[in-house]
Amino acid sequence: MINALLGKVFGTKNEREIKRLMPNVAAISALEPAMKQLSDDELQAKTAEFRLRIQDRLKNIPDEPDADLERLKELDDERRKATNEVLDKILVEAFAVVREAGRRVLNMRHFDVQLIGGMVLHQGKIAEMKTGEGKTLVATLPVYLNALSGRGVHVVTVNDYLAKRDSEWMGKLYSFLGLTVGVIVHDLDDQQRREAYAADVTYGTNNEFGFDYLRDNMKFDLHDCVQRGHNFGIVDEVDSILIDEARTPLIISGASEESTDKYARVNRIISKLEKGEEIDVAPGEPKQYTKDYVVDEKHRNITVTDEGWEKVEQLLGIGNVADPENWDLKHHVETAVKAHALYHHDVEYVVKDGEVIIVDEFTGRLMPGRRWSDGLHQAVEAKENVKIERENQTLATITFQNYFRMYKKLAGMTGTAETEATEFDKVYRLEVMVIPTNRVLLRLEHPDVVYRTEKEKYFAAADEIQKLNETGQPVLVGTTSIEKSERLSDLLKKKGVKHWVLNAKQHEKEAEIVAQAGRQGTVTIATNMAGRGTDILLGGNPEFMAKQECVKKGVAQRLRAAQGKVQAVVDDSKSTVWYYVGDEYVVPTDQWTEIFNRYKQQTDKEHDEVIAAGGLHIFGTERHEARRIDNQLRGRAGRQGDPGSSRFYLSLEDDLMRIFAKEWISNLLQRLGMEEGVPIESRMISANICLNMTT
Repeated sequence: MINALLGKVFGTKNEREIKRLMPNVAAISALEPAMKQLSDDELQAKTAEFRLRIQDRLKNIPDEPDADLERLKELDDERRKATNEVLDKILVEAFAVVREAGRRVLNMRHFDVQLIGGMVLHQGKIAEMKTGEGKTLVATLPVYLNALSGRGVHVVTVNDYLAKRDSEWMGKLYSFLGLTVGVIVHDLDDQQRREAYAADVTYGTNNEFGFDYLRDNMKFDLHDCVQRGHNFGIVDEVDSILIDEARTPLIISGASEESTDKYARVNRIISKLEKGEEIDVAPGEPKQYTKDYVVDEKHRNITVTDEGWEKVEQLLGIGNVADPENWDLKHHVETAVKAHALYHHDVEYVVKDGEVIIVDEFTGRLMPGRRWSDGLHQAVEAKENVKIERENQTLATITFQNYFRMYKKLAGMTGTAETEATEFDKVYRLEVMVIPTNRVLLRLEHPDVVYRTEKEKYFAAADEIQKLNETGQPVLVGTTSIEKSERLSDLLKKKGVKHWVLNAKQHEKEAEIVAQAGRQGTVTIATNMAGRGTDILLGGNPEFMAKQECVKKGVAQRLRAAQGKVQAVVDDSKSTVWYYVGDEYVVPTDQWTEIFNRYKQQTDKEHDEVIAAGGLHIFGTERHEARRIDNQLRGRAGRQGDPGSSRFYLSLEDDLMRIFAKEWISNLLQRLGMEEGVPIESRMISANICLNMTT
């Protein structure tokens, strides 16, 4: 209460920090006319000029190659400090150069709020920018400035697609200004990786950076290492990588010699065990359970009862399960029960080509090559009756938390970080700054609608989607699992509503489907949208449509698969090079312009029609355990001042409601007189649901 009152009088800390950066924004804008007067050569010469200023400042620091380690570290710290002082001094001019280069090369001029975002990232903080505010372009400002030091800058993205797309897209700007660009993708050898890390700017995924570090630590000669230190890192979708993924260790492992027979042996008896429940007892009394095992969904754990262990001993034909020689089997029984009770097909994992592949709970993406530890993956393989792989032994491991703390300066961008501000500060010493939007947010956020059962909810959802579809308003439907997205898809098929389903199974077509989710009358069902990274433009994305036509009709010639080093733009005014679905293509500029302009006219007309229909409507079918994931879904609508709306349809049978909030909501709804098929809509319920969610 007092904090809110003080905030109104003096402005919040965030507002004061933004205000403090405004003189720099004004100074950058004041340089704009002078920058426009420069020729391309003069603008490009600024890079050499800035680098010279850094070298002049470093000349006074002695070079002592034979000094001891402590002295060398002292000298390195001194050089870093001196470099940072110069970078702060040239910030205004360097940002003005990047802004002008962006206008010339990409036809994209940085907005004032993007300059603020760039300064926040340069200070080593997290910039929270709403979806559609151009985070990819914002990163070019601090990346260029910090790359001038020659120590390298890493831009970390959530998937290979974004690493390749952004390195190719923004690489044009860096190459124009004389910087080299590298990209780390899956299939590169050590030499290609070394070249990519030696570049001024290196794009890649968190997994690639982390595993390269682990592999370097397993090498016997320093010259074989591929990385060259951790100077400055900018993490895109920082909440996804530093919070959601933080508990996931990166592990390099080798196969162990243990047999896999025990998993199949234990799996055969699980179906004979009966699921029970916990009995309410007086406070202080020991817990009591019924039947063979009890599942705790809230903490994702299971407990086998004494009665259950007796049955296990009998079924496996062993003595006391607590004897040391049976400890191994005891562990496998508990893991197998967990695999059957808590891990579900098409929710936590999918089976593809006879292999169990984990589905990322936060992004809905498939994670091939990743395996659960402690025999859990083998237990799921036994349950699904596919080939059981041997358990691995760990050779090297690091968590993302520890890896990213090695960077001398770390910054991040996301659309949703404020809810995690405390954790960022505590774990990474990173401050979150909320950057104002370029245009006023017009999105309408309707209160949640709650039904008694999941069946009622899905029928009502399908009816509502059909109504919206008839008005021509595009709808993006968010679901929490593959299974649920397919269930809703079946209902829409029966109603004859044409729609796209985007889940881990359609991973390859992902960017294409998302890019067109804003077209008139389009219905897109998607599992979690976190980190999708593709803008939804109302009326459709003309660039994607033009690329698609060029590839389909053979107008574009495939140049190469995207490699570790981003090639300079083809030095020919008659050709245009772009990245599309994993490959680089070249197309005659005149044909590209004609096709692009044709689609642009079509999408501009459709854009106005979609705005008249109310913009993109976000339709949530369930709340996610992390409130930020819901905010991320909502954030897809109302970008850059466009209209949009969002609403969540919930039921008392949803996982989140059942595990965290069933009793109080059930009692409340009964008092409100809830009937079958009749929903309750209330802002009070929406607020209470948010309180029960994690940030």
